[in-house]
Amino acid sequence: MFDEGLKTSLWISAEIRRCDGIFLPMTVVHRGDENRGFVLIKQYIHGQGCILHIRRRDMNGELGWHNPLEQSPVPERDADDYIARQRQYDEDLWVVEVDDPKGQYSPLV
Repeated sequence: MFDEGLKTSLWISAEIRRCDGIFLPMTVVHRGDENRGFVLIKQYIHGQGCILHIRRRDMNGELGWHNPLEQSPVPERDADDYIARQRQYDEDLWVVEVDDPKGQYSPLV
């Protein structure tokens, strides 16, 4: 479970390490607020496109992951356009990309 008191930068470091352990390269594209920035993950699946994951609260106030565009891959251009729009509204947003040839990545809650 993602600890709300955990610094975003520390969570990102742990997620990069986790991906390294399963041989999925993950890179930070944009650094947000070290302590409380939201995280947007672009999952690139070879030959299929991208899935975006963003943390948000549900109706009960619990943090979880949401796919803002679709659950299935969308064209990379659509994903990049969405990311650009989100960065205009939130300077503290972290953007990370994971290169996932087989579509096996899922962010930890």
